[in-house]
Amino acid sequence: MSSFFCTNYILDINEKPKQKANLSSQIVYGEKIKILNKKNNFYKIKSVHDNYTGYAKKISYKLNLNPTHKIKKLKSRVFTNNKKFLKTKFYLPFNSRIRILNKKKQYVEFERNKWVKKCDISNIDYKMNFQSITKMFLKCKYLWGGKTFEGIDCSALIQITYNFNNNFFERDTNKQINFKKGQKNKRNYKLGDLIYWKGHVALCLNSKKLIHAYGPRKKVLIMPINQTIKLIEKTADLKVKKIFSI
Repeated sequence: MSSFFCTNYILDINEKPKQKANLSSQIVYGEKIKILNKKNNFYKIKSVHDNYTGYAKKISYKLNLNPTHKIKKLKSRVFTNNKKFLKTKFYLPFNSRIRILNKKKQYVEFERNKWVKKCDISNIDYKMNFQSITKMFLKCKYLWGGKTFEGIDCSALIQITYNFNNNFFERDTNKQINFKKGQKNKRNYKLGDLIYWKGHVALCLNSKKLIHAYGPRKKVLIMPINQTIKLIEKTADLKVKKIFSI
């Protein structure tokens, strides 16, 4: 089965092959996908990175994109060039993978007459620390299944820190939680600790603060660790299931 590079800027993946089905996840520009079959005018696709499957209706793809660079900003505006560079209403999201076709002034061309700024991209092997990546999404809207500037969920916020640095991590919390051995109770938290509840995850930024895409408050927030643990136990009746370091 051949794999392709997605060329939708953001491709929504639904849980079922229906127009109003729940969002399951998203694929961004330059990610590798496999098309498994077609049902009810929907394509069943699989992400090559993590084998995540779902359904999408309108897919744009290329066979031989072979990315050389990636977007390192939360979003990078797409420009056209007709004697001068003009803004479009479109953006490439963070971690989109592109191949440079041409360079001009402070812009690079990634598709015919589609350009982004040089300062928004990095080499495909460039790495960024997880604090910088997660803080980039601060105050972004919470969106179940989301993984871009338009909205992101808690597990995607963690997965994307691995994925940007070309490392594997599962998409959903129920699989992420089994990635490493850990413990249930901890008194001294540190930078890089991942705290898991049933269906939720947060990342410690230091011994006092964590960052997470928090559904009840509808956005990505930095909150006190101990206060958050107590709040989730009180409001959702959930206790910490596991803690391990990123």
